[in-house]
Amino acid sequence: MHNPEEILRPFVTSGMTVLDIGSAMGFFTLPLAKIVGPSGKVVSVDVQEKMLQSLQRRALKARVLDRIITRVCKPTSLCLDGLDGTIDFALAFAVVHEVHDVSKLFADLFPSLKYGAKCLIAEPKGHVSAHDFELTLSIGEQAGLRVAGKPKITLCHAALLNKD
Repeated sequence: MHNPEEILRPFVTSGMTVLDIGSAMGFFTLPLAKIVGPSGKVVSVDVQEKMLQSLQRRALKARVLDRIITRVCKPTSLCLDGLDGTIDFALAFAVVHEVHDVSKLFADLFPSLKYGAKCLIAEPKGHVSAHDFELTLSIGEQAGLRVAGKPKITLCHAALLNKD
């Protein structure tokens, strides 16, 4: 249904450091690793260590493991210690609605982003109402991000946020 490269290519280029929030088995992480190339990095965070282990196996087969850093996060924290000001692009695809404290998610994310960094938030229309998605964006704005656009992604509410 979703083509990761088609969704991500407008925002991600070679050499970037990107963050995949709730990466699971790497549906977006592996294409991100290919796009950022050998000089880039993908930081993949997920609450389930088994998902990240599966991602690592898949990344090894795809020959991109050296570009991927996995971190087990907590339900209450993205665990982005040591990443302040390093992230060029962050992706949260179909994950924000799973988070108990969206304010905390954005509070954790904001310091890790470089100035000028972008964050793509996409939520499935079947799980998240337009009203609830707008509330999510409002929380992101309260954290210091600015809605810069609303790209079209099939069956999703989507927004591109900037750290200015």
